Amino acid sequence: MKLGLDEGAQAFREELGRWLDENWPAEQERSEPKRSSGHLPGWARRWQRRLFDHGWLVPRWPPELGGRNATAAQQMIYSEELARRRIPRSLNPQGLSIIAPAIIQYGNEDQKQRYALPTLKGEITWCLGMSEPGAGSDLASLSTRAVLEQDRFVVDGQKVWTSGAQDADYCLCFVRTDPEAPKHRGISALIVDMASAGIAVRPLPDLTDPHHADFNEVFFEGVEVPAENLVGELNQGWAITQGSLSLERGMLWVEAVCSVERGLDALVELARRRSETGPQQAAMADQVASLCIDAWAMRVLGYRGFAKFARGEASPEHTILKLFSSEAERRVYLLGTEMLGPDALDMGLEGPSDASGWMGGPWAVDYLRSFSGTIAGGTSEIQRNIVAERVLGLPRS
Repeated sequence: MKLGLDEGAQAFREELGRWLDENWPAEQERSEPKRSSGHLPGWARRWQRRLFDHGWLVPRWPPELGGRNATAAQQMIYSEELARRRIPRSLNPQGLSIIAPAIIQYGNEDQKQRYALPTLKGEITWCLGMSEPGAGSDLASLSTRAVLEQDRFVVDGQKVWTSGAQDADYCLCFVRTDPEAPKHRGISALIVDMASAGIAVRPLPDLTDPHHADFNEVFFEGVEVPAENLVGELNQGWAITQGSLSLERGMLWVEAVCSVERGLDALVELARRRSETGPQQAAMADQVASLCIDAWAMRVLGYRGFAKFARGEASPEHTILKLFSSEAERRVYLLGTEMLGPDALDMGLEGPSDASGWMGGPWAVDYLRSFSGTIAGGTSEIQRNIVAERVLGLPRS
């Protein structure tokens, strides 16, 4: 098999590369740190608006939505180029990649103008109210309840692992609106103003960065939400959860492949610096070679799935890639940690930043963080069940 680009696609990549060279903010401008996934520093807002205005935010979309009517192949090239350069489109990824598309697809015209467009332009930020203490991977078991009272919903319940909630302007919150219906059929989606009375946000410090928590518990007690903030039809929110997650996963394989490939480059450099000899060197070389094979398999599998997607066919490859890539990335960080031995436990040790994907810091810290990739967007256990049932056609266990 020979993989290559036609002249039009190559010209698109070159045009994008020139624009990024000229417009990506300098390091000094990007010095204001990001506090959480719901926080947009001033430079990030300006950068996202610049992408929108020049049609580089989501190239496949029309110009009025920050695109340029690009082809599917050009959209993939765009994702590859940004991942290769480690350039984010937004520092509020759930708002841009999940929530704005969900509102555009399911919301009414007023919601698109009031919420989707300002999100695309970097003017407002979001968190996503899905997971609950008793409903993580089994989202359909959520119990946060919304009762319709005349012209408003009254929301009571709790969400957890809500990224960026402490800084977000709004939450796309999935709630149970019909407790008597089968659990998939009684769910609705509401746009909730995070400044509303009755909302309490409690950050959850994590082991790798206890002072800058991104995860949160969010408590709703008698929170009033205007009925006009219902997205889509009442009790039809399950379709939005499925659409939102598919949007999230659509091009994640590109970022995952690039992250693993960067990790491999850093592993090779680390191995050269450590200069082990004998059986230990051979064992490390064998593991690096195995990860190289994994990276190539991921890229080819991604291209195969993308080709099906471009033809309008179902793409089980991307379901497999979610599982495959998160596990491979974890193995990269584990091998780097093992190469360093006891030195990896020194939290002051500077690990190679280009081995960290979108993360930075010591190898051991990044190894701990890498477990999140096997949970977010669907746990590895759930993904194995999906592959078994929907791809391989095996019976439910």
